[in-house]
Amino acid sequence: MTGHVAVLGAGSWGTAFAKILADAGRDVTVWARRAPVAESIRVERRNPEYLPGVLLPAGVTATADAAEAITGAEVVVLAVPSQTLRGNLAEWAGHLHPDSTLVSLMKGIELGTTKRMSEVIVETAGVAADRVVVVSGPNLAPEIAAEQPAATVVAGTNSHRTVLVQSSIRTPYLRPYTNDDVIGCELGGAVKNVIALSYGIATAMGFGDNTRAMLMTRGLAETARLGVALGADPITFAGLAGMGDLVASCSSPLARNRTFGEHLGRGETLEQAQAATRQTAEGVKSCLAIRDLARAHGVEMPITEHVERICHEGMDPRLAVENLMSRTAKPESYE
Repeated sequence: MTGHVAVLGAGSWGTAFAKILADAGRDVTVWARRAPVAESIRVERRNPEYLPGVLLPAGVTATADAAEAITGAEVVVLAVPSQTLRGNLAEWAGHLHPDSTLVSLMKGIELGTTKRMSEVIVETAGVAADRVVVVSGPNLAPEIAAEQPAATVVAGTNSHRTVLVQSSIRTPYLRPYTNDDVIGCELGGAVKNVIALSYGIATAMGFGDNTRAMLMTRGLAETARLGVALGADPITFAGLAGMGDLVASCSSPLARNRTFGEHLGRGETLEQAQAATRQTAEGVKSCLAIRDLARAHGVEMPITEHVERICHEGMDPRLAVENLMSRTAKPESYE
């Protein structure tokens, strides 16, 4: 292998991650779906659509040919929308080196199968689970691309591969921590998108800090309940991939799920919100899969259920608030 890294996906986080890798000393090839974006990255060292103000390091190049990006790569980073992963990876799998490490930047649960992204990678690429590493945490791309101090989690079951990825993204502005709880890190990243939608809805409805704090903490309780049912370590949800990611995604106007939720909270339809934001809000689709996953394991997730109803069944957000606040009184419990 040549030792270079392939980043498959030229959205905001994929582009920022390529910058991180190059700043850490790796040679990076980005795959962009559209040739003009690849050319701009390659020639002008900028991604005009997602991070227009960021000058990319000389170690970053780009191509619109996925096979060209993947061939010989020691590490292959997957940064496409979660619901497109299976179809894309089916086309790319034949170009993977037999010992490459596959890194998932995606935060979602697959519709229909309710599989986590690492499970989709294993199944579609036909690789062992210990070849897959997950990166999660408070990863707001514009802030990290601007080299503001941040931290993230690198999760995997093979310590050699997690340390390899950790060392490949360690920079003066990004501090990566390793973790072996892949389930917890992936669920934290997926469910926080749904809770951020609820936070955005509440913000647009004019609710204050008490309401928003309630949504974050009870949203974290939902995440932990589902995680424990699936075998995650509950401590993971108190860390960067749990509470850290949740706080960033709910509180920051840079977070696309929170922003999308604000449009819904102002009474816009799903289609109007999509047209206004022009970016993928992973929680909109994942809320369906997360709801199904919770039901299959007998886990109550009332915030997630109501976000799904607002997004896909046309429920009035005011009725959702009324329903949530009229639920049977219970002890506060994370079990």
